[in-house]
Amino acid sequence: MTELEINPDIVRSVIDKVHEFQSRDDVMLSEAPEVADLDWSSQMHTEYSGDPYYQELKNLIDDLEPDQQVQLVALTWVGRGDCDIDEWETVLEQAEDAWTDHTADYLIGTPLLADYLSEALEQFDAWAE
Repeated sequence: MTELEINPDIVRSVIDKVHEFQSRDDVMLSEAPEVADLDWSSQMHTEYSGDPYYQELKNLIDDLEPDQQVQLVALTWVGRGDCDIDEWETVLEQAEDAWTDHTADYLIGTPLLADYLSEALEQFDAWAE
């Protein structure tokens, strides 16, 4: 049976911080790239580096171990509907291949990130039952 290796409380903390950052009127996100890259990260940093909500969220994600960041990316893709929870091991491998040190900006810049993470957690809960 597939298990979520990242603590769901960590994911919920990320969800809360995403809501705080993305729900503000001055935050306008375009569609995120398929993978985190230096250009995307630079754009996010340029636009929001002075924003304390952005900094708090970025620090939260950057402070996670790479394997936890990979889990967040995989959860994002499952919650967005790019793949099914039954494909979890494959999704994890793809997320691991896509991981960079710009993953925090990729996640932060993903519109509806909080919704995707919430949806994925619900799918894991339903699957575990």
